[in-house]
Amino acid sequence: MDAALDDVEFLALSPNRVAVLQSLAAGARSRSDLAAETDASQATLGRILADFEERSWVRRVDGKYEATATGELVAGAFSDLLDVLETERKLRDIVEFLPTGAMDFDLACLADATITVPTQTRPNAPLQRLLALERDAGEVRAFSHAFNEQTLGLMADRTDEGGLDFSGVFSRSAIDALASEPTLRRRLGTLLDAADATVRVRDDEIPIAGTIVDDTVHLLVRDDSGVLRASVDTDDPAVFEWAETAFERYWETSDPLGRDDLFGDET
Repeated sequence: MDAALDDVEFLALSPNRVAVLQSLAAGARSRSDLAAETDASQATLGRILADFEERSWVRRVDGKYEATATGELVAGAFSDLLDVLETERKLRDIVEFLPTGAMDFDLACLADATITVPTQTRPNAPLQRLLALERDAGEVRAFSHAFNEQTLGLMADRTDEGGLDFSGVFSRSAIDALASEPTLRRRLGTLLDAADATVRVRDDEIPIAGTIVDDTVHLLVRDDSGVLRASVDTDDPAVFEWAETAFERYWETSDPLGRDDLFGDET
């Protein structure tokens, strides 16, 4: 274990070592090739290559250097570790708020995700990110414990105008909150009247606020007090597959919401 950690430290202490090993793992290189790719001096490259040869990570063939099988193994593993740590740094400030119990996918899938957090000048930035995605969408599928006023208004307007297919399944508490406000109840009624909109309600809570916007999955992240902390969106295939499965599961365990459920005998 100590020897392995020594090798990790050996690589981690020099960005040039990492760059050279990754480059050689991709294919044979001359020293001039490596100098051009890394901007390392010839003296530095000489030391690095000698150290790598001592560890049997690289070998010299026909005047060029190439990674050995174990060199490729180390380069791949170290690159994976760097990717994981870069993803962790992106998520570090919001991980305590992520509903990971309901997110049945590897967090490494969020490596290329767009993370939007509130700022002093744009406190509603995470929600605005969702609305921006929804404005140009052809299909929106939502599964959530909340249905905010802005999204409701946008979905009602866009489905009324045509050009958007909307399907949403929400916790009963989310629908009850809208129904308790006359203006929002009417907006929800407008959405229900649209030919290309369907809303369902689920008695059991939905522990996550997810939206599938065409090929993108968007998550709104709140703390235990309901304060919006961030949004996360990605087109990663594994996350998309998870979101579709989650949506279908919540959809199948919910009931249709109709105008009579909102307005009763009101005209």
